[in-house]
Amino acid sequence: MKAMLINAYGENATFEAADIEKPTVKAGHALIRIAASSVNTVDTMIRKMGTELPLSPATPAILGMDFAGTIEAVGDDTETFRVGDEVYGCAGGLADLPGTLAEYIVADKNLIALKPTNLSMREAAALPLVGITAYEGLARAGIESGKTVLVHGGSGGVGHVALQLAKHFGAKVYSTGGGEPQLALIKQLGATPINYKTETVEQYVATHTGGTGFDLIFDSVGGANMANSFEAAALNGQIASTVSLCELDLSVAHFKGLSLHVVFMLIPMLHNTKREAHGTILRQLAHIVEEGGLKPVLDTHKYSFDEVGQAYERLESGRAMGKVVVDMP
Repeated sequence: MKAMLINAYGENATFEAADIEKPTVKAGHALIRIAASSVNTVDTMIRKMGTELPLSPATPAILGMDFAGTIEAVGDDTETFRVGDEVYGCAGGLADLPGTLAEYIVADKNLIALKPTNLSMREAAALPLVGITAYEGLARAGIESGKTVLVHGGSGGVGHVALQLAKHFGAKVYSTGGGEPQLALIKQLGATPINYKTETVEQYVATHTGGTGFDLIFDSVGGANMANSFEAAALNGQIASTVSLCELDLSVAHFKGLSLHVVFMLIPMLHNTKREAHGTILRQLAHIVEEGGLKPVLDTHKYSFDEVGQAYERLESGRAMGKVVVDMP
């Protein structure tokens, strides 16, 4: 089969097309012909940082985690799926799991689900990693109808899904953005946009919550922005963070009695534990999509299999609006 390989990691790492052996299906897995794969920030980090990250696969490596495609064979103990099923998932591209920048993948049955019927392959490929991350974060933070929710970075990959899911669950949703295109997308997706460049945290908390703060904050920006999340949260508020690689003074969190939920959705893949939770979430997401409560936003630029490097550069540039997707051959 055709695959794109990384033979050495680093700032100038390049993808090289290669013909490699097609994988063989095994028990508890499905052989899937990949139609599309999307690029996530963690993919770009692996390409640049390599062995500095404990989750990077050994080279030569097939990167890519998200995909949508069609099952061509199923192994023993895989009764849930049949040949011909259109599926989607996040199932490779790290540690000892070969990735999705290839024509085929052998995926753990617990890491995939039937593709939403009303999404194209490209749209479905954009959803798994960001969808699971957003769903898990909101669920752990106790999302429910009537709560006020602030999503930091609501025009980004994870953020634009968290925004829609919070709205689907009946919350009153607000979201920060830093420019007119981002703010317009946030409004289009059904949230009240907040320009963090022109409004201080104190100002938008006063405007939208009367100074009491937001019940739940989904912080997809993280880092130093976590301090803003602490400041914007209500007493005994809930914060879900996807980027917690930082040092912070927790004094504000202490005196407000805040709860912090750190979401690292790759744990089931890395440690082969509780993988069935991902399959369950993917099925829930498909149901929400088919009900009209969620639709992934795709970047306007399209990339073919031979343009994988350009797709990664597009995401790294910060100019992409929505998920960057690569079409397989």
